[in-house]
Amino acid sequence: MSKKITAGPVGYMPHSAPSMGVELAPEGKALLYGNIVEEEEAMRDAAKAMLTMDNPTIFPGPQVLWDWRDDVADKSAAILELASEIPNCRIIPMPDYRPKYPKIDAEAEINPNHPNLTILHNKIKACIFVGVHCHYANLSLRMIRAGTDCHTIALCGFMGHEEAMTSIRDVHAEDIRRFKDIVIQVRNELGIEWTTTPPPENPSLPKEDWGSLTPADYGEYRSLIMSRKGEHVADVE
Repeated sequence: MSKKITAGPVGYMPHSAPSMGVELAPEGKALLYGNIVEEEEAMRDAAKAMLTMDNPTIFPGPQVLWDWRDDVADKSAAILELASEIPNCRIIPMPDYRPKYPKIDAEAEINPNHPNLTILHNKIKACIFVGVHCHYANLSLRMIRAGTDCHTIALCGFMGHEEAMTSIRDVHAEDIRRFKDIVIQVRNELGIEWTTTPPPENPSLPKEDWGSLTPADYGEYRSLIMSRKGEHVADVE
């Protein structure tokens, strides 16, 4: 297979995947190194990468971190099941897209504005993006390809991502569980012994007391939860 998209580091201004002839896969297909292939072929390659490369990590985004839709809880549970079958897999969340200045705790969360710093700090060689909004996922995946040698995998709920080495589209809970089964199969083929173990809790995440939150804690976003002068809010979504 001729690989159009490979791990970097490519350099400061890499060509975008579409400019190199990569097109989104049609329904029922997947992207593997920029080529349209069967989903199972892409999943098997992704499974091998997560099982054999150093410090495999899953980066869940806001679409699976917050329970905002009926199917999200089941999808998030499937992600935890997947992580439990990958030896020594870590989960580093991407809870929002605001710039983390002047410093980000690269062990606590991934900053979509500088994702390469989190990748490099944790020496991550293979990662999965899941639940990240498409425009931010494409930006982050391209930056990772530009500045690191990390093998990127995108499990997308929509049309997929050209910038990832592996991109699976239209991913729901049942698809993640199918990928989990392939991970187990490939793991057995490689002779890797592993007892299903949930990923460890992230010690860098701060303890949160939601009961003590005030509008001031929301910073520039406090206007979204505070009524304006003279405004009466009868109902909220």
